[in-house]
Amino acid sequence: MPNRRPPETPAPADAAARRAVPPVICYPDTTLPHPAEDMLAGARSGLVLRDSVTVPPREARCFRACAGQVIRIRSIKGPQVGDLNLWNAADLSERFYSGKTRALHGTHVTTGDRLWSSFPSLRPMATVVRDTLDWYGIDSFGAAVHDVIGTRCDPYTHALLSDGGQYHHCCHSNLTRALAAETGLPAAEAERHVHDVLNVFMCTGFSRDTGQYIMKGSPVRPGDHIDLLAEIDLLGALSACPGGDCGAEHSSDTAPCHPLLVEVFDCALTADWTPPRVNAYDRSHGAD
Repeated sequence: MPNRRPPETPAPADAAARRAVPPVICYPDTTLPHPAEDMLAGARSGLVLRDSVTVPPREARCFRACAGQVIRIRSIKGPQVGDLNLWNAADLSERFYSGKTRALHGTHVTTGDRLWSSFPSLRPMATVVRDTLDWYGIDSFGAAVHDVIGTRCDPYTHALLSDGGQYHHCCHSNLTRALAAETGLPAAEAERHVHDVLNVFMCTGFSRDTGQYIMKGSPVRPGDHIDLLAEIDLLGALSACPGGDCGAEHSSDTAPCHPLLVEVFDCALTADWTPPRVNAYDRSHGAD
């Protein structure tokens, strides 16, 4: 059990009835712009490889994709989790918003789900068009694959939980170094742009008794991949997590780790793709 104080307030007489109130979905997705089947089909056809980047274990690398291209993240040598950041290639202030993606689509994403950008743009940055791990679903522990729950392993939390331990290959630091190398920004400035991630291939959930964030060994195997249609011009960075398949620990030099491959393809949609407009809110915030 976690280190938590027991409740001090006695339960009211109607506690059971209060707990039995049925939930509702916070953000019903019936009015979201869902990808059409012909869009998914177009993103899967006519694939022509244009670029590839190998991400070494416990490191990160950047890549770029134009609007209408397909980004494939692939396991190539062994079970490995990757932490993904995405930015508007022309404006680093527009970046992947994992919290809103989670609120709109759920704790884990798969085919047909979109990765949304930060305020004020709040538009689709990319759409999942293929997921070879979609068979996994939600297991008996409440865990699923490709999470938008976790924030990325980072050296600050590592230091907090290890009495000041210093570790420089957490995904946060890996992404910082990669972005700095790609853009020429100083590391301290690049770090400000690193953000909460899509945990590609990571198998996670919440414990049913304590509500804590849990992870288990990823089911990914060589050849498995997730494909993302870039809806705007993207700069991406992927870290091959030092936890390997995250079955036991992360921020570790002992977990078996493997490289990941990022491939960028033209597809049947590329030549005629039109990026989505930024969000329609007028940004007045009710001010006079």
